[in-house]
Amino acid sequence: METSLFPLQDLLSYTLAAFALVGSPGPATLSLAATGAAFGARRGLGYLLGIEAGMIVIMIITSTGVMGALMAVPRAAPLITSLGAAYILFLAYKIATSKSFKATKEGHASPSFLGGLFLSLVNPKAYASLAALFSGFVLIKGGGWDDALAKGIVLLVILTLVDLAWLCLGSVLVQRIKSAKVARLVNVIFAVLLLVSVAFALV
Repeated sequence: METSLFPLQDLLSYTLAAFALVGSPGPATLSLAATGAAFGARRGLGYLLGIEAGMIVIMIITSTGVMGALMAVPRAAPLITSLGAAYILFLAYKIATSKSFKATKEGHASPSFLGGLFLSLVNPKAYASLAALFSGFVLIKGGGWDDALAKGIVLLVILTLVDLAWLCLGSVLVQRIKSAKVARLVNVIFAVLLLVSVAFALV
């Protein structure tokens, strides 16, 4: 008789799916890597925390069905998409035009907590990924709040690990580059990849 609240197979399947969906390149992960490259991992922590906070909000509205009601409002979906695209365009421009990490230690504002929060809330990939994870898996039989809470906790741990990895990746990559021009080129490449990720998310 199975007594575990988290059957190993179900937990493993959910964990692998979560890593694949939230860890793959997208507006949030690429913007974190770009932030790390342009401003350094330490100055990007506030932005990372904002993204995490936004994802918690999305978990709540996704698991409670609020998202379905919101999307039923006329023009709500296009408005959210447009706001997200506009902010990501601004973020890509800010990253592409920044100097290297070493040259932006002072006097240049890095993406903020509120910027990360806003990005999460208008990120189409975040809604699609979380909707799939919360509706496609069951960790505690019978569903309900306990199942949603369990999935949220597991997902938050994965999100934190993944986001930290992307932020540090960008920072470490640029710090190993000696040429300021090459480091600047890396920022531009990250900005372009960020725009491409938005295009895929919208499609």
